[in-house]
Amino acid sequence: MTLADLKQYDARRWHEIADAVKTRLETRHFIDGGYVDAVDGGRFETVDPATGETLAAVAAGNDKDIDAAVAAARAAFRSGVWSRMAPRARMAVMYRFAELIEENAAELAVLDTLCMGKPIRDMIGVDIRAMLLTIRFMGESIDKIEGKVTNTASDVAHFVLREPLGVVGAVTPWNFPMLMAAWKFAPALAAGNTLVLKPAEQAPLSCLRLAELFADAGGPPGVFNVVNGLGEAAGKPLALHDEVAKISFTGSTEVGKLMLQYAGQSNLKKVGLECGGKSPQVFLHDLPDMERAVETAYHAIYGNMGEACNAGSRIMLDRRIHDEFVERFTAGARQAYRPGDPLDPATTMGPLVTRQDQERVLALVDQGRSEGAELVFGGGVPEALERGAYVEPTLFTGVNNRMTIARQEIFGPVASVIPFDDVDEAIAIANDTIYGLAAGIWTRDLKTAHRFIREFEAGMVWVNTYDDQDMTQPFGGYKQSGNARDKCFESLLEYTQMKSAWISLA
Repeated sequence: MTLADLKQYDARRWHEIADAVKTRLETRHFIDGGYVDAVDGGRFETVDPATGETLAAVAAGNDKDIDAAVAAARAAFRSGVWSRMAPRARMAVMYRFAELIEENAAELAVLDTLCMGKPIRDMIGVDIRAMLLTIRFMGESIDKIEGKVTNTASDVAHFVLREPLGVVGAVTPWNFPMLMAAWKFAPALAAGNTLVLKPAEQAPLSCLRLAELFADAGGPPGVFNVVNGLGEAAGKPLALHDEVAKISFTGSTEVGKLMLQYAGQSNLKKVGLECGGKSPQVFLHDLPDMERAVETAYHAIYGNMGEACNAGSRIMLDRRIHDEFVERFTAGARQAYRPGDPLDPATTMGPLVTRQDQERVLALVDQGRSEGAELVFGGGVPEALERGAYVEPTLFTGVNNRMTIARQEIFGPVASVIPFDDVDEAIAIANDTIYGLAAGIWTRDLKTAHRFIREFEAGMVWVNTYDDQDMTQPFGGYKQSGNARDKCFESLLEYTQMKSAWISLA
């Protein structure tokens, strides 16, 4: 069964798969090669945001469970069963891991759709496809990790090695549960580390299954461990643990700052952060293709229900094209994004991840109105979908960069149109944010495009497109958007450390 085959399934078939999956949900931790209960027996509920129904009671980890997982990971690392495995053998495990994921793609896709509401079409067309690409890319890179021999005196041999760090802790988000986890575990494992993963409590089930599939692929016990739990109870002790060599985190800027504190309070472990964003899409009057620009703009904010750190939520328009762009955007977006049953392949927008997130986003919509922004469409709960945590795709015009909706990361399907008069003003507005994850510029003028590339305070810049990417692109940002890069060969090297060997031949 391939991903292409799954695209042929209809809503009835996906509901049948979901019903079957619900009967065999695994909710325990995965530690040292097998499933185990929480030490203290705690549980928390995982809820289907499309229906409000409880899916399962999941093992709630705490510091005791983290200690057990880290101990297993540390023992596995010290034994060398993974870190000293021959590179080609480690590559074979990664390749087999990817094959098993593809063979079980329907089950994995349904798990995330049930937990966080992502449309099943996106799970098959985006998340799992990109996860497979990540794992295979990192597997292919294992024997490409190189040291160097330096040019020294004739009676000295000096070379530099790259070695794995040891135990890596990863705390991952719910918006792309498996893909964001893969951006952490794939390079960490490829580099020879062992892993303790704490997935987001809103969507923990798929990562448990991934750990099991890694073991089925030949991954030794203790190499890939998963502990469920709330951030304060499980994520914090993982970040504070003295036997963890690196903590890799994707999530809010607020929690990212805590991760830095935890590293300082413990063993000065390495910290890799990918945090929030408030990314601008800047459209100049000389953009090359209005139709394509508009379509790209609404996909960049409404894709994944706006629950993406690099969502292009600030749509900055040259006043000369403002009215035409908004008119086209309104017509196109309302046609392209219609909320509905996420298990129906025809659905293009699912619910937000929780009822609390729905309430938070709707409160920000109300604040946008009260601060003077003009609501063009959306802003409420779709009719007949009141049981779920849905929010309509929403567009505001008349926004300035002092308004809350222009400054705060909403993490929902809310777009703000901000007009500007010239290039200088556009650059100033674009950079007037604590974030610096991504930015886009649309223009025919090469000189202007290069100026924006130089002057955008962002880690990723797209020209005449947005969110196009492959595995060669470092994903990460400037300022309070974080300090790490995911999804590239350089990210693999961030899970290694250098050792200098100086040999006297005198």
